[in-house]
Amino acid sequence: MDVLYQDQHIVVIDKPAGVLSVPGRVLKDSVTSRLQQAGLDVLVVHRLDCATSGVMIFALDAASQKNLNRQFQDRVPTKYYQALIAGELSADDGLVDLPLICDWPNRPLQKVCYEHGKPSQTIWQKLESFQLQQNLINRILLKPITGRSHQLRVHMKALGHPILGDAFYATDSVKALSERLCLHAWKLKLKHPLTENWIEFEANLPF
Repeated sequence: MDVLYQDQHIVVIDKPAGVLSVPGRVLKDSVTSRLQQAGLDVLVVHRLDCATSGVMIFALDAASQKNLNRQFQDRVPTKYYQALIAGELSADDGLVDLPLICDWPNRPLQKVCYEHGKPSQTIWQKLESFQLQQNLINRILLKPITGRSHQLRVHMKALGHPILGDAFYATDSVKALSERLCLHAWKLKLKHPLTENWIEFEANLPF
């Protein structure tokens, strides 16, 4: 697990795919527990899905955690993800604006619900296209405006283009195109909790 940045107040890592952000009820291994085992008294600020890789920030003191929590609550940070999706896109960019809610009978899955769902918006942009096993694949940039659980995965499914390797939302054929979920938290920009200066972190693309 690579540490991208560390000072007295924060530590930023490149979270591996397939590792929990925080310990679960049964599975205790997580990036949080690994950092704690390495001697860092980390405090959780935000989470990434277990299957998602990329930039994740932790606080190292209570004041920094409070500041960063407020930033995420007020949507101060800018988050950029990259993903791979299959199929011909009808446009080169767009906005998905679909309310989401937990699909309780099938949790942890989420679903679109116009009646009870929470507002959820994702900006997307096609970066490139290529062929994989005779399938047209698009690399896309995703900028979530809101931060709902599984938001990017459900929004891409709703767009008609689930993310490659998505065990929850992809069709069997799209799921089979990758052994991992092709969703990566590529860049994170926010204010340092002490100096209030803008800082930006980037995790190398794994796919």
